[in-house]
Amino acid sequence: MERKDFNTWLESLSSAFITLTDSQKNESLDHLISLSGAVQLRHLSNNLETLLKRDFLKLLPLELSFYLLKWLDPPTLLNCCLVCKQWNKVISVCTEVWQEACRSLGWQIDDTIEDTLHWKKIYLKAVRRIKQLQDKEAFETSSLIGHSARVYALYYKDGLLCTVFSVDYSDELDTLVSGSADFTVKVWSLSTGICLNTLTEHTEWVTKVVLQVSHVESVMHKPGDYILLSADKYEIKVWPIGREVNCKCLKTLAVSNDRSICLQPRVQFDGKHIVCASDLGLYQWDFASYDIIRVIRTPDSTNLSLLSLGEVFALLFDSRYLYIMDLRTERVVGRWPLPAYRKSKRGSSFLAGETAWLSGLNGKNDSGLVFATSMPDHSIHLVLWRENG
Repeated sequence: MERKDFNTWLESLSSAFITLTDSQKNESLDHLISLSGAVQLRHLSNNLETLLKRDFLKLLPLELSFYLLKWLDPPTLLNCCLVCKQWNKVISVCTEVWQEACRSLGWQIDDTIEDTLHWKKIYLKAVRRIKQLQDKEAFETSSLIGHSARVYALYYKDGLLCTVFSVDYSDELDTLVSGSADFTVKVWSLSTGICLNTLTEHTEWVTKVVLQVSHVESVMHKPGDYILLSADKYEIKVWPIGREVNCKCLKTLAVSNDRSICLQPRVQFDGKHIVCASDLGLYQWDFASYDIIRVIRTPDSTNLSLLSLGEVFALLFDSRYLYIMDLRTERVVGRWPLPAYRKSKRGSSFLAGETAWLSGLNGKNDSGLVFATSMPDHSIHLVLWRENG
């Protein structure tokens, strides 16, 4: 067939082919294949491999490759690194991909570090640490032995573990505040030891006091003001820090107005939000408006207590386990068994240690004390981070 006639025939065949249904096209191809010889079949095999097994990651511009890689989950990324040297090379130079992978595991990200290998190593380290949390291998235990009678209260700040009851202090204000079973909060001068004020509006044991700088503004306070929080079994009270005798509290917070729901003996305040556990779950208040902005329902809220809450994780516990909850999913990602211990009603016999890791692990803050509680044999039981291999 002459070339001109062949081109005319091929154009006519192509025009007719595109009008066929999918099944008719398949049937036509099967018929053509059955009529083909060895040369045609070899040609078909070579071209099909190029068409069907095209390496898009290699052919695309690097920017588009990075964009596609961002949609893959980290385990898939690691599998892609094993496909070939070219894929591993492309994936290994995409810093944002590995930063996002680390961020997905609750890791703190320093955007100034652009070394992709650094973030790839950090991701693998984060995976090991999260797996250790899930497999109950992240912590280890120790004991402090020396007391001859029961330890009623523990206090931990700036790396120092002490046996005191419901206090907080500010060197800047030269002030210490304390809560007591006599239903009062006392404000003391650190330098002189003189009691400056006694706050008397509680009707239950004051189980927690927190002295903190406000970082938000409302009609009752402005940023930079020192605020005192005191909590009992049912209420959290917000006080101004001053030397007025019998000053009135700014606000009283509660989960229920009829005192039907108890608060757990733990309060956390960072200047922006107030967090407390209750029989119904974890409650978070916005400090500017005093509105409840989040409620986290826990599987067994009545017996589960809050130790500390960060931006990524929360540390909870009951009579048997220490729990790590991922706040983004509100799911428990790890737990650690606890021995039988005394859980005091006022919450003073147990505490969280270092808490910076709760706002995201960074490879350095997963060390030191995690949890401490007093034991029936008068010792102090410690849960510590185990070194990350």
